Amino acid sequence: MKLIRATKNRYHFRLTKWEKNLLVSVLKLYLRIPPAHQPLSKVARLPDQESSQSLLDEALAEQRAENKKQIQQWLADPRRFCESEKGLRLSLSPAEVEWLLQVLNDVRVGSWIFLGSPDERRPLQILNETTAPHLWAIEMADYFQTRLLEALEGERSA
Repeated sequence: MKLIRATKNRYHFRLTKWEKNLLVSVLKLYLRIPPAHQPLSKVARLPDQESSQSLLDEALAEQRAENKKQIQQWLADPRRFCESEKGLRLSLSPAEVEWLLQVLNDVRVGSWIFLGSPDERRPLQILNETTAPHLWAIEMADYFQTRLLEALEGERSA
């Protein structure tokens, strides 16, 4: 996925067919972060914490349901990916880029959580048929996030 042109209102990317298939596959994984995974506070005990946490969980559930619906609509649009002589073209508004970054981050972080949140001190111990799909999702989400962030960074530098 390569940025071919950026204007004030659109980012135009070129993708190969296999990149499009990878992006579609990754987006279909959306909703990886488990519900109620994000606590209101990790350290402080807040007044009426249960009620506040419940409100946060409801708001996140609504946002996730809306994102899921938006992904389905986005992927169903037959004009989303346009054929060209050099592959496929994807045109995104700045808002769509930001939204895609959020969705891809959910897939990446959610997959990392499924793997037990490994880090440098405690890396992933076993690669098998259970862990491999989560590791793949992390890497693919990261690939597309990187391309989108490079486009944004290039626009800010210009």
